[in-house]
Amino acid sequence: SQVPSTTSTLRRSRRRKNITIAYESGQGDGAEQGDGAEQGTEPQRPRWEPRHWQQQLENIRAMRRSRDAPVDEMGVQKCFDSSAPPQVMRYQVLLSLMLSSQTKDQVTSAAMWRLRQHGLTVDSILEMDDATLGHIIYPVGFWRNKVKYIKQTTAILKEKYGGDIPRTVEELVQLPGVGPKMAHLAMAIAWDSVSGIAVDTHVHRITNRLGWVRKETKYPEETRAALEEWLPRDLWREINWLLVGFGQQTCLPVSPRCSECLNQDICPAAKRH
Repeated sequence: SQVPSTTSTLRRSRRRKNITIAYESGQGDGAEQGDGAEQGTEPQRPRWEPRHWQQQLENIRAMRRSRDAPVDEMGVQKCFDSSAPPQVMRYQVLLSLMLSSQTKDQVTSAAMWRLRQHGLTVDSILEMDDATLGHIIYPVGFWRNKVKYIKQTTAILKEKYGGDIPRTVEELVQLPGVGPKMAHLAMAIAWDSVSGIAVDTHVHRITNRLGWVRKETKYPEETRAALEEWLPRDLWREINWLLVGFGQQTCLPVSPRCSECLNQDICPAAKRH
């Protein structure tokens, strides 16, 4: 019933408490309110920052300026019907996030397009039999499990939330098939609220390569906690989009294109030839 976290990395409990409050209340941009100012003891800026991170960030922004990665053209923010009623739009955002796990943006986008041809609403999904739903979303990754999760989650949304999606990360991660990364992206895209950094495999891989975590992390949630300790909050919304596209085009999982990267001289992981 709560957002999973890795407690071993949460050293400064006072700072973490504020972020946790932001999660639970869903007031994404309002976390400045209890940052220790009343005690006058805790500085505004964290003590630790990665070396060169600001220059690395500017370089990645420059490399992403053309906005032509798969995430830009077919990412979740492009999959929903922007002309639909707000409640339907939010449901479509959540569904596209559920489909996107372990699936390329191109495949998710195509599955969402097919679903929308059938009228993608809470009621239309509840009326659809499992075989039809499976046929429509195939070949997204783990499509059989996703049929089950989509049906279960949609029924909960209908019964508990009046057909809308929850407004907090805490409630979102309780839905079948919805993890922390999806929840934070749903908050940002559907509710326009920054609740935390959405860490997928690209963000996890790249931030470890750049040295943006104090020590190497093994899991995305561990990476999220480490990043949120030092990365300025006004960058939290941008960082997922920025690094996902960078990971799709340049900082690849295998054979990264270091020779084409503006950070090759200031990246600890760069392959120098």
